[in-house]
Amino acid sequence: MLILAGKPVVESLAPALEQQISAFKKASGRSPRLDVVLVGDDPASQIYVRNKHREATRLGISSQVHSFPSSADRLDVRALVERLNRDDGVDGILIQRPLPRSFSLSEVSQWVLPSKDVDAFHPELLGRLALGFPGLAPCTPQGILALLAHYKVEVAGKVACVVGRSPIVGKPLSYMLLNANASVIQCHSRTGKLESLTSQADLLFVAAGVPRLIGRQHVRPGAVVIDVGIHRMPDGGLGGDVRMDEISDLASAASPVPGGVGPLTIFMLMRNVVAAAQARLDTATGASVRHS
Repeated sequence: MLILAGKPVVESLAPALEQQISAFKKASGRSPRLDVVLVGDDPASQIYVRNKHREATRLGISSQVHSFPSSADRLDVRALVERLNRDDGVDGILIQRPLPRSFSLSEVSQWVLPSKDVDAFHPELLGRLALGFPGLAPCTPQGILALLAHYKVEVAGKVACVVGRSPIVGKPLSYMLLNANASVIQCHSRTGKLESLTSQADLLFVAAGVPRLIGRQHVRPGAVVIDVGIHRMPDGGLGGDVRMDEISDLASAASPVPGGVGPLTIFMLMRNVVAAAQARLDTATGASVRHS
């Protein structure tokens, strides 16, 4: 079974992104900028934010974190986001999840301007993705498609099964696969007789958020399996949504957990920041040219 590791993909894509960042700095006189809003003290969120800041710094992207206590009033957080929306020096805004229960995710997903929403959770961006229109796309699905492209896994004409329906991974991934000419079966953790559907797939994507949900009976021989889940297992190690030990002699290729999709998610976030910065610069430059 071929192991689809994410790090070599990041290493292959990084030089082009670094060139884009250098060109942006030369044209604008500044670095692209990402602002992260963190509410509460969730340990995993703090690690994710720290990793994002480290990767931004490594690439030459300016990064600023705005922290609030878990007791913060949502109106205070929204006021900050609105200020960042108006700030011409801010290119990308990310509101780290999970948020305290007092926050409505359907409301929060609309706070960031679509042009600055580098997580690409805004309903407008998901609608554009569903219709095949250009725009920022969610980071994990972007990373998955880049992973497949790097290892020359064909998508067009294949049967793809997505187990998961979140607006962060499952739904946008299905849209992207359809746009890439795959035939898509959409499932989730409550699908009846799940194995009858997943076992039809040439490409199986598992983003259900349920540890070790998928086993041997779910996988078609020779299928490519992408495991998006990541969980702290009872033995203290990390594992995914797939029982990888059961499919290692059945699948033709699979992404590991950790080390598969994860590194690409953060990299695609940085690519979204640069794309958002460049789009804003192009708009401003075009406007100045038209008015000169």
